[in-house]
Amino acid sequence: MRRVTVFGATGSVGAQALDLIGRATDEYEVVALTGASNIEALAREAIRLRASLAVTADEGRLGDLRDALAGSGVEAAAGRAALLEAADRPADWTLSGIVGAAGLEPGLRALRHGGTLALANKESLVCAGPLMRAEAARHGATILPVDSEHSAIFQALVGEDPAAIEKVTITASGGGLRDWPLDALADAMPEQAGTHPNWDMGQRITIDSASMFNKAMELIEAHALFDLPADRIATVIHPQSIVHALVQFADGGIIAHMGAPDMRHAIGYALHWPDRRPLPVERIDLARIGRLDFHEPDPDRYPAIALAYRVIARGGLAGAAFNAAKEAALDLFMARDIRFTDMARVVESVMDAMDPRLEAAGITLDMVHDIDAQAREVARGTIGGHPWT
Repeated sequence: MRRVTVFGATGSVGAQALDLIGRATDEYEVVALTGASNIEALAREAIRLRASLAVTADEGRLGDLRDALAGSGVEAAAGRAALLEAADRPADWTLSGIVGAAGLEPGLRALRHGGTLALANKESLVCAGPLMRAEAARHGATILPVDSEHSAIFQALVGEDPAAIEKVTITASGGGLRDWPLDALADAMPEQAGTHPNWDMGQRITIDSASMFNKAMELIEAHALFDLPADRIATVIHPQSIVHALVQFADGGIIAHMGAPDMRHAIGYALHWPDRRPLPVERIDLARIGRLDFHEPDPDRYPAIALAYRVIARGGLAGAAFNAAKEAALDLFMARDIRFTDMARVVESVMDAMDPRLEAAGITLDMVHDIDAQAREVARGTIGGHPWT
């Protein structure tokens, strides 16, 4: 049996991973499941899948988790130290599904087991790509992308020579506000930005999709994961979300990965790799779809894209500052302290203010944590000097 651990088990990606694991319980030994405040779901899944350990990141909910697990034999724990202890328990396959920079350290620790890290936490590579890759190499571990776009690139490259890549293009739906007039975007509320036309995702990542900060993160992630320079990475708006990525090679040929907009495809590919197995996802019918549309993203509508290329060019700790500023700006928007269009301005202001501090020949976890804290403080400070509300 394969030993598996799922970080972020109650989130959208984690829940879909458990759906697949639960369809073949005789194949998996669940080492640990972690979540945040949804204690009911965490306990229910831990009991259903006979996990050894369930961890809530919220220390104040430990009593609730223990009560929910009473009599099940599942160990309960809470807090940051417990998350890291869960990562230290050996597993053959670990899903890193915690949203945000909080997922970096558990993922790094999981790599030490030399197994597979199924990486849905894009922040890990954005903040500390070289550190993640070095740790994987040191322990003989494999990092498999669970973002649909990066999974698509990975699959398109199977059996191919990476040196023959001319360009990688990741697609973007454009988010829930893609058809709004440009001058109306400033008035978008979190509830409106948090509705997606194609994908079923959590609120934060759905808002990031509307602003294209999610795609900006994916451009940086593609650079870190596939070791590609900025001029060989592009994005294109594709409203149908059927084509997830395209890889163009030196001979002019393009391999495109297509599939229904269902995260269980990328999760299932990582779970069963190197094999392919049947998955409970919709099969696309191209004749019914009829057409596939593509167009360049409008830089005025999606300023996050230009910021991503700036991060790639700057290197060092720029990714850590960018991610922290993005997360802080999203918090401010969700709290209605800034407008939708102000998020990119906040991030740009942070990048400008912190630029001299981002130079780094090598990256350590402590350096990433330090820049992360500084960037969040600078981001929160920006709203005092601008009439953005």
